[in-house]
Amino acid sequence: MMSYGQSGEDVKLTSGINKEFLDAKVSPSEDFYQYACGGWMKLYPLKAEFSRYGSFDKLGEDNQEKLKNLITELAANKNQSGSVAQKIGDLYGLGMDSVKLQKQGAKPVMPLLKEIAKLSGRQSIERKIADLHLCGIHPFFGIFGEADPENSNMNIAWMWQTGMGMGDRDYYLEDAQKEIRIKYKELIENMFKQVNLGKLLGKNGKEAELAEAVLKIETALAQAAMDRNELRDPYKTFNRSDLAELQKLFDAKAYFVAIGLPTLESLNVGQPQYMQTVGDILKNTDETEIKAYLAWNVLNDAASYLSDDFVNEKFEFYGKTLSGKEELQPRWKRVVNTVDGALGEAVGQMYVDRYFPKEAKERMLHLVDNLKYALSERIQSNTWMSEETKVKALEKLTTFHVKIGYPDKWRDYSALNIKKDSYYANILRSNQFEIAYQLSKINKEVDKSLWLMTPQTVNAYYNPTTNEICFPAAILQPPFFDMNADDAVNYGAIGVVIGHEMTHGFDDQGRQYDKDGNLKDWWTATDADNFKNRTQVLVNHFNSIEVLSGLNADGVFTLGENIADNGGVQVSYVALQKAIKEKEVKNELMDGFTPEQRFFIAYATVWAGNIRDEEIKRRTKEDPHSLGKWRVNGTLPHVQAFIEAFGIKEGDKMYIAPEKQAAIW
Repeated sequence: MMSYGQSGEDVKLTSGINKEFLDAKVSPSEDFYQYACGGWMKLYPLKAEFSRYGSFDKLGEDNQEKLKNLITELAANKNQSGSVAQKIGDLYGLGMDSVKLQKQGAKPVMPLLKEIAKLSGRQSIERKIADLHLCGIHPFFGIFGEADPENSNMNIAWMWQTGMGMGDRDYYLEDAQKEIRIKYKELIENMFKQVNLGKLLGKNGKEAELAEAVLKIETALAQAAMDRNELRDPYKTFNRSDLAELQKLFDAKAYFVAIGLPTLESLNVGQPQYMQTVGDILKNTDETEIKAYLAWNVLNDAASYLSDDFVNEKFEFYGKTLSGKEELQPRWKRVVNTVDGALGEAVGQMYVDRYFPKEAKERMLHLVDNLKYALSERIQSNTWMSEETKVKALEKLTTFHVKIGYPDKWRDYSALNIKKDSYYANILRSNQFEIAYQLSKINKEVDKSLWLMTPQTVNAYYNPTTNEICFPAAILQPPFFDMNADDAVNYGAIGVVIGHEMTHGFDDQGRQYDKDGNLKDWWTATDADNFKNRTQVLVNHFNSIEVLSGLNADGVFTLGENIADNGGVQVSYVALQKAIKEKEVKNELMDGFTPEQRFFIAYATVWAGNIRDEEIKRRTKEDPHSLGKWRVNGTLPHVQAFIEAFGIKEGDKMYIAPEKQAAIW
């Protein structure tokens, strides 16, 4: 058995199972989620500031404390002007200066609002849209650099639907969301009153009319927008277009000159019908109404960084109405998140230096190798795929680029200026710095060394265009990764995370990209049909799950993540069996559990959590991941090894017959 300790000494590994987290009164055959997580949910009740509080959230909260310690140390020092320490410390100080924030009130955002009020004519409005985009504010649409789906080594410009303040289009269109629309309109009106927008736009005292105009524009955008399932189709969202086509909708040439891309000739327009509607709105909508919409985009973006009147007003809708939160997060947490967002890799470098054990990376690499081997075995032994497609699948697997812990090179923040004028002014400068960075990628080679998450992020990802899997330092700690535990639990937790991200390369979206990251069909027609038939089992299964009374899960929207969960568990279990065979994991009871049982309990513990009904509704609409409870109770009945590990029998709630299980990867 492999063991790790300080200076190479052996240490006695624990089982990794905390019995306090279990609910022994519940049978694992009836409700495995409650059995494995019930104790955790009782020990960690839902806090007022959270809409969901689970293992992820607890680890994220612990991480916030670590980041706070790092940041406050810098803020307490007299740092050299222009240094990263000065930027981190000053930004944190401005966010924490509640006296200054209250005194300034709306003053920091007023220059932008006054500029919008002075606009006259379509040309000036379109120029202001470009200016706002450069400030990280995205009315109507967004623009960014991303890999060309047909040539993954080159970045091209992408245009994407944005500009809907409630996020998901269904909030604007469904009858069931009428009350939310009413409260959203109230939010807009109240915010407008705080800055006296009616007077600015020549509609003195008519903020309600201006709010109605904003809602009208956003509803028109929602009607034209692709829905959440269409957005998951990489072929539907790849529409190469030249500037001549866009020029028919608005002055695209002037727009790209304004954002610093004067020689751009073509780009990907993610949602052509949506952009047609944008053009129609710009052409046919009353100018004052458009200015109200632009002002709302500015104000909604700024509210979190202004005085408490704005912060609280925004929280009433986005925190309470949409998510069911009862209290606003403490200021220090909000400010730490802001600093982390603005100077992520600079904060990450400090985080790694202090908190990330070097041995974790070595042990993770070993786990990744075992998972790759297990997935290759699963691919070779499956009975539904032809040899021709298997060869290409294995080629893709062998070319996975693995990133663990932190980047090899850190980002340069020297061009970002942090001054002591106002909190919001620095947010704008930070946004401008980030947008310039993103736009600078366009028409240049893809830098495959870049990370899409910071090291202090509690998460992981697979990126199809670079065919990479990434595991930031922050996720490499309990409950995901325990250096002091027997690896049965590590295979059940971080092992499944590794397998999950690997499986994304072969889910309903990832499978459409080849080993080089190009959008290319490398499947035989028969194999593609077999894949769709097998994944339909998961679609049907999750569609049948009632997450709240009258509300079912969306099996199509969550399909990619459900495939990855299914594959992650299956693949990591194979890797566990290999580790047992090679005596890297003890094949014996520890704390009364077999290694197989410890594996599945560890998997479930990752998803332990309490959640509000409002958040269940919001996540079902907006989150492509299934809810934590159903990542356990919805996924595990399709895994025969789980059925056998806990002696689950026909008639038990957690039982699905082998022939009805989803067998994909």
